[in-house]
Amino acid sequence: MPPCNSKLMPHFDQRQAHIQAIIAAALQTADPHTAVRHHLHKQGNQITVGSHPFDLANGRLIILSIGKAAVPMALAAVDVVGEAAVSGGGILAKHLPQNTPLPLPAYEGNHPVPGEKSIAATQKLLQTVQNLTENDLVLCLISGGASALFTQPLLPLPIWQELTQALLASGCTIQELNTVRRQFDAVKAGGLARLAAPAQVISLILSDVVGNDLASIGSGPTVASSETLADAKAVLQRYGVSMPDFGHVRTTTQPPTNILDNIIIGSIQQSAQAAAAQAEKLGFHARLLTTKLEGEAREVGQFAAALAKDAPPQSATLLGGETTVTLRGGGVGGRNLETALAAAIGLAGWPNRAIIGFATDGDDGTSGVAGATVTGQTVSDKQDALAYLNNNDSYTFFARRDGGGNGRTLIQTGPTGTNVNDLIIILNYT
Repeated sequence: MPPCNSKLMPHFDQRQAHIQAIIAAALQTADPHTAVRHHLHKQGNQITVGSHPFDLANGRLIILSIGKAAVPMALAAVDVVGEAAVSGGGILAKHLPQNTPLPLPAYEGNHPVPGEKSIAATQKLLQTVQNLTENDLVLCLISGGASALFTQPLLPLPIWQELTQALLASGCTIQELNTVRRQFDAVKAGGLARLAAPAQVISLILSDVVGNDLASIGSGPTVASSETLADAKAVLQRYGVSMPDFGHVRTTTQPPTNILDNIIIGSIQQSAQAAAAQAEKLGFHARLLTTKLEGEAREVGQFAAALAKDAPPQSATLLGGETTVTLRGGGVGGRNLETALAAAIGLAGWPNRAIIGFATDGDDGTSGVAGATVTGQTVSDKQDALAYLNNNDSYTFFARRDGGGNGRTLIQTGPTGTNVNDLIIILNYT
């Protein structure tokens, strides 16, 4: 990391501008369009995906783009190879842009709980990989959210939804949730690759999973898994979730033989480093502590407050990862908002410090916002704030505070078109 700009001395009253600049740098680095173009090239009839060449004169190219970043990833890929080179495929996203022509058939799915739209859209995409040959290539563009959007459950949909909702509320990690998903879904754990055989399959992947575990990103539609039903049972038992009828379960564990590669093209690591570099330009001494942060959101918030209290002046401390929330109440919030509210309670009364928690996809939980910024002045009544926290109602707390003319706490970016986990940024001023 380059030394900080000694000519600049950040001031606390400039924090909103600093926060906006740091968030913008993090999101720009995770731009899906740019990430795809760095890993996909074309010269004449030959395209190169990563280090793998493919001659378009010898076979067909199918592009499947799935996840929250599906639209920009698909646009980038088709821009590189040209529409005439694409023989078929489709886009499956949480949101589709209005009045924007797309180069492939496009569908919206359900997220975070799969539904009829996800199932129907998945079936449409699977139709495009039928009757292929070993000379054909299926290029998969996978990003966060693909687990719920791209699904062919082996359980009846109401049971599948109930199981997903129970796990989402349990506080389990995304890796544990996807361990269960992989046992009850035909397109996960390499299922897409098996269904596309004998065509060759290669994936460009934006990681939304701590540690970039390939099998957990989108539940691994093009990644073989050695997990068994026993692994799924262990997760369900660990969190007290009722077990479904295990007569409906993935029957094959044979790894697909037609997978060329799974390539990570973007992750929280790059975004966190870009955010740290921007903080240095603004005059902070930046330190990136980890990009593998996990844990209960409210506990992580307390930890962030402790870090803020001890951090030296003119410093920026960054942490990347993804927390979990155990639902205890019926409020509106998300993991970043819950982290921020817990941090605000812990930081109450401490001057010249700001803590920012935000989701890089711009949509934190059920709130519709990306996250929140807190300071030592955000919480004046700890018992009141704790009541909101215990009801998982962090969004209502921040919205009420913002509506009262007490300054802006909520971060509203709108859907960013990407998803590479979450960032916590701690700014300490002189």
